[in-house]
Amino acid sequence: MTKLKRLATKEDEIVDVKIPISNEELKDRAKQYDLLTPKRFATRYNKMLFLPTSFKWNGSEYPIQYNYCINPFCCNFGKEQHKFKDVKGKPSRYKMTGSSKDKGHKGMYCNDNPIGRGVSQNCTVTPLSNWSVVEEIKRLIEINSIQDVEPDYQFHKEGCSEEESTPFNEPKQFYKRGKSRGKSQRYQCKACKKFTNVLPKREETTTYHQQKNTILPMFAKMVVGRVSVSRTCDILGIGVGTYYHKLEWLYRRCLEFLERYETQPLQTKKFNEMWLNTDKMHYYLNNVRKKGQGSKKYTGFEDLNMQMYIVVSAEVLSRYVFRSDVAYDWNISMDELNEDTRKFKEDHLNTFSRKNDRLDWSYYPQEPSANDSENRNAYLHELGKITNRSRFVDGLNVDAPYTTTAHYWLIKQMVNADEWRMISDDDFSIRNAFYRVFTKELRLSDAHHFICQVNKTKSRKQCLKEFGQAKAELLDWGDIRGFKTKFLRTLASHYLTELLTSHQFHEEAISKDGERYRKYADNPIKHPLATKDKGFYSVDCRTDLSALEPNEIAKMLLNVNDHSTNSFIQQIRRYISSLERPLTTARGDKKSYIYANFNPKYAQFAITILRTYYNFCRPFKSADKKVLTPAQRLGITDKQFDWKDIIYFK
Repeated sequence: MTKLKRLATKEDEIVDVKIPISNEELKDRAKQYDLLTPKRFATRYNKMLFLPTSFKWNGSEYPIQYNYCINPFCCNFGKEQHKFKDVKGKPSRYKMTGSSKDKGHKGMYCNDNPIGRGVSQNCTVTPLSNWSVVEEIKRLIEINSIQDVEPDYQFHKEGCSEEESTPFNEPKQFYKRGKSRGKSQRYQCKACKKFTNVLPKREETTTYHQQKNTILPMFAKMVVGRVSVSRTCDILGIGVGTYYHKLEWLYRRCLEFLERYETQPLQTKKFNEMWLNTDKMHYYLNNVRKKGQGSKKYTGFEDLNMQMYIVVSAEVLSRYVFRSDVAYDWNISMDELNEDTRKFKEDHLNTFSRKNDRLDWSYYPQEPSANDSENRNAYLHELGKITNRSRFVDGLNVDAPYTTTAHYWLIKQMVNADEWRMISDDDFSIRNAFYRVFTKELRLSDAHHFICQVNKTKSRKQCLKEFGQAKAELLDWGDIRGFKTKFLRTLASHYLTELLTSHQFHEEAISKDGERYRKYADNPIKHPLATKDKGFYSVDCRTDLSALEPNEIAKMLLNVNDHSTNSFIQQIRRYISSLERPLTTARGDKKSYIYANFNPKYAQFAITILRTYYNFCRPFKSADKKVLTPAQRLGITDKQFDWKDIIYFK
């Protein structure tokens, strides 16, 4: 039987990150910190820009280096920095750009191609800290991992002659003395007569007929049933502390369930083509002060309702949600941030060299150094802001590009697919993260990125009107072209095939050296299949489709929609009480966030619980008339589960 599980912590070291800085460099940084100006100090350690950061996970080592061109049409796309020593002037592939006034923020610019094969489009890229990407991958792995509970048992009294024996390696040296009320097996040493209780297995701890666990199914239904915390406590007769304890317990149970029914099946399943839809949901945190920090003297915090992001990725056809990650690190402390800043001198480094660049506070303000360009007043102002921030909820926001990059990296490790098709809106953080993680597939034309844009200012009435209009236009077009079918999807395929014989998502240009090249044209088309809730929407492609025939492109465009992520985000809004849309104040002049989530950790717990239920327990009826869950449609299970399966593993 399986051992009891617990949530993983930092101390478990599931991911072993190799620090990309030597001890000699640390000593050099400490020495140069007071000798150099911040600008010269940052320039001295710019090598971190292209230096990979490695980490070990599950017995394998992974190097991460994502600072290169991310324009799929540029000849430098996905290529590492290189110095052309055989060319006059010895130019490099990339150079740094940016103003010294913008503290630590630099850009990366594609130089002209000096060897004449391929055309550089002189792209400008905002670099990431490879180290910080690895730290974010580590965070997402840790919060979604569980470990066996391994107590340190003392089976013998001090001085016992059999102190090396245990019931596991020498059971004959112990008596079995029955089980406790908590199902723990009691052992007694035959020599020293000491009694010891051993934790039960998982199947023995939680069963449906145990009185203490009868409220768990009802509690689970309330968590994903839009029932508020206080109302749940009233109905079940529990305290707020018990509520959050049970929420964490249910979250851990869902991770155990996903390990068995998601992770393991996906390891053995192969997909020829994976259609992925990614979107970001934002909500506002009810940013309450910590206990004891409510004095009137603590005023001036400028952001009482901090905006939070949740990155969601789902399979388009089955609507299976692979990941839903809150862009917030609740385990980081200001003391850790201060320690890292002092150790690595991060306040004088460019952003791409910082360990904590992923955080909205990437360094802790330090006293101005001997040659610092910052005066003491600026230091005190920064210190006051971060001190005030520390009086509110623990942890710090994570910049969306880092969470999205780590999010995609983990999906790529989890899903085994030959080709990838990604759909999103034109969000730069999603777009750039996809180009970084799937560089190899994009260069081989095994991955394509489609843009789905919706005009959200349209009324519901207008959307319904456009839905009827699209249907009528397609049927009229089919009659004119002589098609006998009335099936709209078939007509849309023929319509797109005809349209794409004269329409392209890229354009051709000629370089100053006379070489022809392709570039993104920003030339979207109206999708012929309008929907009732969005009306007409536009589709575009940011990757090169020139090698495909119009009918092949048309077939792909028919699948371009954002229904899968929209469906799950709507479930979050409708069924998780603390993440629903804000109320309107009694005066009606603004929105009220008093019932909003105040701790992102519990938001992550609730979303993962909902994702598990949504994927495995909640069926929906599709165009094929089949009522199946997303997991069944994806092909990783043939059963529809319920809460008892998740809670009791029965």
